[in-house]
Amino acid sequence: MTHRQILEALSGLLLGMFVAILSSTVVSNALPRIIAELGGGQSAYTWVVTATLLAMTASTPIWGKLADLYSKKLLVQLALLIYVVASVAAAFSQNTGMLIGCRALQGIGAGGLTALAQVVMAAMISPRERGRYSGYLGAVFAVATVGGPLIGGVIVDTSWLGWRWCFGVGVPFALLAIVILQKTLHLPVVRRNVKIDWFGATLIAAAVSLVLIWVSLAGHNFDWASWQTAVMVAGAFVLGALAIFVESRAAEPVIPLRLFNNPTITLATVASLFVGVAMFGATVFLSQYFQLARGDSPTKAGLMTLPLILGLFLSSTITGRIISETGLWKRWLVAGTVLITIGFGLMSTMRYDTSYALLSVYMFIAGAGVGMTMQNLVLSVQNAVPVNELGVASSTVAFFRSLGGAVGVSALGAVLGHEVKDSIASGLAKLGINAGGAGGSSIPDLSTLPGPVRTVVEEAYGKGAAETFLVAAPFALLAFLCVIFIKEVPLRKANVTAEDQPSDVVERHEGAAAVEGVPVTGVPENEKAAARR
Repeated sequence: MTHRQILEALSGLLLGMFVAILSSTVVSNALPRIIAELGGGQSAYTWVVTATLLAMTASTPIWGKLADLYSKKLLVQLALLIYVVASVAAAFSQNTGMLIGCRALQGIGAGGLTALAQVVMAAMISPRERGRYSGYLGAVFAVATVGGPLIGGVIVDTSWLGWRWCFGVGVPFALLAIVILQKTLHLPVVRRNVKIDWFGATLIAAAVSLVLIWVSLAGHNFDWASWQTAVMVAGAFVLGALAIFVESRAAEPVIPLRLFNNPTITLATVASLFVGVAMFGATVFLSQYFQLARGDSPTKAGLMTLPLILGLFLSSTITGRIISETGLWKRWLVAGTVLITIGFGLMSTMRYDTSYALLSVYMFIAGAGVGMTMQNLVLSVQNAVPVNELGVASSTVAFFRSLGGAVGVSALGAVLGHEVKDSIASGLAKLGINAGGAGGSSIPDLSTLPGPVRTVVEEAYGKGAAETFLVAAPFALLAFLCVIFIKEVPLRKANVTAEDQPSDVVERHEGAAAVEGVPVTGVPENEKAAARR
């Protein structure tokens, strides 16, 4: 395929990725107001984000396995349709519980889009060239990440629109992506006569969900050292052990354990877990910092994060091109994890009155690190597996990154809430005001607070946001330690080898004269080639 043909085929896919990212970023600056209007507190704020990440995490390996068995184009379109339905439902939410449920359904669709984007790209493009196009994916990520908060901020600041339109703004893009995919994306459909291990998938989802529920509730609804903690941790351990047992014996596991016999895949997956904790766990609370610690409007809060997105955009596009030219990727992973660690360490020093110029430098450094790291971890794994396992390998990395993000959001949300509550109570006590039980229990409206109390609240959220980055920085450092032990293998220039093709394949081509039901096994090589064409 020529460069133009690849871009045409990727156009709908990139638009779908834009929708997936927009679904989470468009509400980031609107959440403080949404939660306040629906009567929720810090726990609800955290769960609106966590529910999406939880559903995305649990569904990602299933989407990846389906991509190895069925039509990738049809699966992407299905994920977009799920997103549309969930978005419309979320727009009519009457309380935080309904909103959290709809966000979970959105997460299922977003999980499909994020997992399948990497799989489709890997199926079309050789590893050597993939760095260049991964840069485009990073660029779309950056545009959606900066565009979402700006769009959400403008919507929530416009009286005749209101926050409910935040959930509808991505629907036209999703519908357009479905149409474009139908017209432009034509991939071979590799169908294999196997069944998905749904029991193993259910056990994995249950174990992950129980861990996230425990992390989210501990410290609020019950103590970290309590019988509830013991029951949840023990239950997650048992479910996890059962999942490993079932997956090790399944004919077609959702996450093949044999993948982890490869040190590159193991180290890259663990690094993705730590990057997810650091990246999602800390940055998701930036909008709270700008609105509640600095008193900015939702629109301005979106503009304030531009240095972070600029760093991500530049580093992902530039390093992607360099990697395609050289075939070497490890140096960028090392540099990226170092920059994330430094950037988060610097951001842990911020307060409500920190100079924005200084904060911009800190955010740019962290963003540049994320841009160098996120896509290239997936690329390193894709380069280490045969083509018939691209889906499950790519989704495994995405699964652990999403898992890290969900745990990070839950845990760091608890850290933020605890710090804010204690700081507000302490600050109000110095003013001679009895905080009662409200210190940090709900999202405040700064415009309604008297001057001295407002300062206390801003100081509390400034310290709380800094605390999240302080906790996140060591996880970025752990990712760096994983990356330096990965053995670099230059990127392959070819995407398919003879030994890649499994013995139970039935293959046809979407959008062309299909050859249905022709088994590849036992057919002479010239007839195999004819069937594929």
